[in-house]
Amino acid sequence: MDQFHDIRPYNDDEVAEVLQNLVTTPDFINTIIGFRFAKWPKWTRGALALVVKLALKRQVAKISNVHEFQMLVADYMERMIKTTTTNVEYRGIEKLQKGVGYLFLSNHRDIAMDPAFVNYGLYLAGLDTVRIAIGDNLLRRPFVSDLMRLNKSFIVKRSANGIREMMAAFGQLSAYITESLTKDQCNIWIAQKEGRAKDGLDQTDPAIIKMFFMSQKKEKKSFAEAMANLKVVPVSISYEYDPCAFDKANELHQKSSTGSYEKAEFEDIDSIKNGIVGQKGKVVVTFGDVIKDGFETPEEFVEEVDRQIITNYAIQSTNEAALAMQIGQTSPDAAFSRYLEECPQDLRDTVLAMYANPLKQQQKYLAK
Repeated sequence: MDQFHDIRPYNDDEVAEVLQNLVTTPDFINTIIGFRFAKWPKWTRGALALVVKLALKRQVAKISNVHEFQMLVADYMERMIKTTTTNVEYRGIEKLQKGVGYLFLSNHRDIAMDPAFVNYGLYLAGLDTVRIAIGDNLLRRPFVSDLMRLNKSFIVKRSANGIREMMAAFGQLSAYITESLTKDQCNIWIAQKEGRAKDGLDQTDPAIIKMFFMSQKKEKKSFAEAMANLKVVPVSISYEYDPCAFDKANELHQKSSTGSYEKAEFEDIDSIKNGIVGQKGKVVVTFGDVIKDGFETPEEFVEEVDRQIITNYAIQSTNEAALAMQIGQTSPDAAFSRYLEECPQDLRDTVLAMYANPLKQQQKYLAK
């Protein structure tokens, strides 16, 4: 019995069948057409669907396992980096060892690109790619779930109802993460809290740390021993420009002015698309130090994760420009000033705060 069958990534022997089903799924084909050929007339959709389906069938016919699928993803990643970034820099990756399973606990700015950039850095360094934690709220369309699980994603059941169901889901997730790291020696990527930090403030949710501990707590291990077993590495991801900044600001503005915000049905899918194709400028991914024994409580552990993520965050020129503008100074970055001209006036202060907050947060930590 596979106790993780409903949340784990697909295995090699499942890949071919899943891909064959994907390329005959109309929703998947139509999404690709909308993604790649959005400006083409609607009357061309029928012919495009046929061409896209045939092209995909030829492409997936060569893929028989997860590694081959990820090599296809790497090709698209290289193309995306060339067209949407000015530079991608990796810091601290030389500290990581082959054959060791690390738990990369990351700040969260972009749904798809955060783990994608971590994965690409590991791939370039000759290290194993990660198993990616993804919330089931992003998987409302079956083809999205299939794509994610082909790319080594595992599912976090955020939609679980009631205490008993939630505890069962957390227990299963904790056991899966522990087994992946300690038995399979696989790397894991998970965000430091549920949802993106839309305001630019990075803070770890203690509930995530407690979830990590659950499965080992049953084995009577101390908190310090259990967390040392997981080899947690805090990761800081920094984008010069956030492709979803204005959309995030709109959500925050609506919440502050009306008290609520209603997401469109497939808004998260649009965020994934915008994050992929949008301009990012310079991207810096910084791997911190493995957190070792010595932290006795989840709260102490959270403090260390936050310290590393915040102090290791690569400050961009846009962060400095936003802070300068907040205090009434002229922006030292002309490109950022032009970027802000495209921002709706009522969202401008929110966007400035989003970019300034990482620098303010870091300055506060360094001043301690």
